[in-house]
Amino acid sequence: MKIIKLLFNLLLLAIALMCLLIVYANVKIEQSAKHKTFTNTEDIEANKVGLLLGTAKYLVGGGVNPYYQYRIDAAVKLFNSGKIDVVLVSGDNGSEDYDEPTTFKKDLMAKGIPENKIVLDYAGFRTLDSVVRANKIFGQSKFTVISQQFHNERAIYIGKAHGLELIGFNAKDVEGKNGLKVQLREYLARTKAWIDILINKKPKFYGDPIAIP
Repeated sequence: MKIIKLLFNLLLLAIALMCLLIVYANVKIEQSAKHKTFTNTEDIEANKVGLLLGTAKYLVGGGVNPYYQYRIDAAVKLFNSGKIDVVLVSGDNGSEDYDEPTTFKKDLMAKGIPENKIVLDYAGFRTLDSVVRANKIFGQSKFTVISQQFHNERAIYIGKAHGLELIGFNAKDVEGKNGLKVQLREYLARTKAWIDILINKKPKFYGDPIAIP
């Protein structure tokens, strides 16, 4: 019985420590991005490059992913307002039949953004990869991140940890059941982001430098 009680107490301690870590990581990231995300184009400063963070276009159950659509809308709005000159689309292209960057490119062009103003990063498997590669591969140390606010905050935190100057333009968020699921997952994503910085996690791929015109 003593062993069982000891194991139970250790389990409770581990859960408590995990909860503290989740809270700490969340607060740390929010503080890091304070006053650095914007919803109105009038309030945000101009940067040459807007880093559009990828996601799947379609939901598993069918229909267009609202996170995807709202990010497209935000990127177009930012470009048309003259607050960015180039859209750097960073997403997952891990297999032949899954290509986030090209899908984004087609829809951005359909919304009027010229092809020569869109640059693709096919190795943006994670937010860390997208942010670090924007610097190491595409030569940007100061740029605007385009995604939902919670995602922008995490990207800004990662960028700051790597000596980069990032601001975020917030796409419309998603409400309801789907939005709640993503928000809950974000707590774990932020904890992982904090750990990645702690252990100096590197992107999956680097590669040769690519100049952004």
